[in-house]
Amino acid sequence: MARVIRQLDDEALERPFNKKQLLRLLSYMKPYRKQIAFSLVLMIIATVCSLAGPFLMSRAIGELEAKVFDNLPWLLGGMVFTALLGALCTRQRVRWMDTAGRKALTALRMDLFHHIQTMSFSFFDTRSAGKLLVRVINDVNSLFDLITNGIVNMLIECLMMLMLLGIMLAVNWKLTLIGMCIIPLLVTAIFFIKTRMRLRWQQVRVKNSTMNGYLHESLTGMRVTEAFVREDENADTFRAVNSEIRTRWMRAIIYNAALWPSINMTGQIGTALVYIFGYMFMRSDGLSLADLLLLLWYLGRFWEPLNVLSNFYNSLLTAMASIERIFEIMDTESDIQDSPDAYPLPPIQGRVTFDHVSFSYDHEKMVLNNVSFDIPAGQTIALVGPTGAGKSTVVNLISRFYDTTAGEVLIDGHDLKDVQLLTLRKQMSVMMQDPFIFSGSIMENIRYGRLDATDDEVIKAAKTVYAHDFIMQMPNGYQTEVNERGSSLSQGQKQLISFARALLNDPKILILDEATSSIDTHTEMLIQKALEVLLKGRTSFVIAHRLSTIRNADCIMVVQDGHIAERGNHDELIRLPGGHYRGLCEAQYRFMTTES
Repeated sequence: MARVIRQLDDEALERPFNKKQLLRLLSYMKPYRKQIAFSLVLMIIATVCSLAGPFLMSRAIGELEAKVFDNLPWLLGGMVFTALLGALCTRQRVRWMDTAGRKALTALRMDLFHHIQTMSFSFFDTRSAGKLLVRVINDVNSLFDLITNGIVNMLIECLMMLMLLGIMLAVNWKLTLIGMCIIPLLVTAIFFIKTRMRLRWQQVRVKNSTMNGYLHESLTGMRVTEAFVREDENADTFRAVNSEIRTRWMRAIIYNAALWPSINMTGQIGTALVYIFGYMFMRSDGLSLADLLLLLWYLGRFWEPLNVLSNFYNSLLTAMASIERIFEIMDTESDIQDSPDAYPLPPIQGRVTFDHVSFSYDHEKMVLNNVSFDIPAGQTIALVGPTGAGKSTVVNLISRFYDTTAGEVLIDGHDLKDVQLLTLRKQMSVMMQDPFIFSGSIMENIRYGRLDATDDEVIKAAKTVYAHDFIMQMPNGYQTEVNERGSSLSQGQKQLISFARALLNDPKILILDEATSSIDTHTEMLIQKALEVLLKGRTSFVIAHRLSTIRNADCIMVVQDGHIAERGNHDELIRLPGGHYRGLCEAQYRFMTTES
């Protein structure tokens, strides 16, 4: 159990402060400079109003002490006015800053999501969906308080401290210095507590991230969990992760709860000194009661900004971890990019050429090794071979999901690295072994790759792959809403919808990667009839293990250990004594005979 939790916890606790990253985040606030400027003006007004109340109150007490009431109504009215004005300014400032902050974070989240969509397959091979989900949602959300309230509050409190200090020094500089003599003790207490509290809250953040990742993984794999009766074991792991969060949280709360009492206690020491020496100054130096009360009120307010500033520093360090994780993703460049001089790929015929192509996923073990072939446009090519031989790698290189380690892949003589990626993939359709169905209607899922297709074209594509009948049997036909990943559909139905989606795009190159592996025999026979018409005039690469799917291909290529071991049509390869393809056919025939 502990080993599983350690595997989930893959984030460093300590993050150095990075000024450039913070400025980069604040650059998202630039479009809202006017709102921020107005907010700063309102902030100054609100700060002055908050300090004016105690000042006016002290003057009113002075009036009462002197038994002079001429200015008392004006002083009381001023107190009410400044309180209302400060509240209105604060309300408007919060409104403007919240609006600007939300818009800035929306732009940041859009940039992050857009960048993730441009990444190559190798990026997702090394990062879990749960961790990326945390970056887009949790990490971005955690920055809201920083850019809306955190920095502004820091400015407010700094301004407050300066104004408080100035007024107190002007009233009585001796008492002010006496009240400030405990600052070294206060700073020591804050530093001691904050250093430990920051680490505790960082641990809480890591544990929360761990829970998010584990929850995503568990919910996504719930079918497997129930199939293998792993509910109790998963519950134990979740209980352990949940318990870790509670334990870390309580440890953080201990220091968090000790901060304000420490500030308050040291502040009370300073206040007591002001009381003692203030009484002495009233008797010897003629200090008025109004001035003494004013100093005491302002001195009590002076300690509050210190607490806010210390909290801001802690929040800043915590937010920096989110900032760096976000920009780490955004600064990761895709392995697959258009070259600076890439040109649009013109309409293609579909000729595919591999010129001494080698490829490795980890730059160590070669998956393809010096593979060469030239496929004329319009032919159907079947790729067969054992698992891991490199069949899917061949079609991934044709789609340019990966770039070759050596050699060139060409379509109609155009090197794929020289053409714009978007213009390449728009002329291709790919149907994967695991069809993905999005939340929405069946009509929207089939139209996914060609948004301008009419309803009639969608229905025609569905009829061609014999999906129309089962779709019409559903509650709302083509407008039937399907759940995420098509959980309400059978595997065969999902593959038929995905097949219709690929064919609707009317591609010149069609790739079927194990596309009929989970379709029943009757449905497969219908698809074979459709393929005879649909594949005509298109270059098609078909990866399949069933002989019925590949025996009618124009060319069959046997991929073995990263090489094209055999090549020819079914009749040619079946006659090769001791050939790989012949052995595959014989093994499948024996299996089918045994099943019968």
